[in-house]
Amino acid sequence: MEVTATTRNCRMSAQKGRPLAREVQGLSIAAALKVVEFSPRKAATFLSKTLKSAIANAKNNDNLDVDTLTVKMSVFDEGATMRRFWPRARGSASPIAKCTCHCKVVLTDGQ
Repeated sequence: MEVTATTRNCRMSAQKGRPLAREVQGLSIAAALKVVEFSPRKAATFLSKTLKSAIANAKNNDNLDVDTLTVKMSVFDEGATMRRFWPRARGSASPIAKCTCHCKVVLTDGQ
C-alpha cells in the first residue's frame, strides 16, 4: 500500500531541496524524521511538514501501522516562477525570478 502527500508552492528553489530528498529515500519513518530534524537547510522544514502529513494520511485514511512505513520516494519538483523586475539606471529593468517548488513524499508499507 502506498500513501502520498504533497506540499505545493513552497517559496524555495527545487534545486536546494533535492539533496535532502535523496538522503531521505529508503529510510524508515523514524530515521527520516531524525535526518530532517537535524538538517540546517530550509528544505528540511518543508520536507518535515510533508512527511508528517503523509504519516497522518496513512494513519487516518488507510489505517496503516506507522512503525512499518518507509519512504519510497521523496521529490522536489519545480513549481511556478513569479516574475518580478528590479529598476535600473536610465529607465531600464533587470528581471528577477522568484522560484517555487512542490515537495512530494510517497510512503510504503512494503507489501
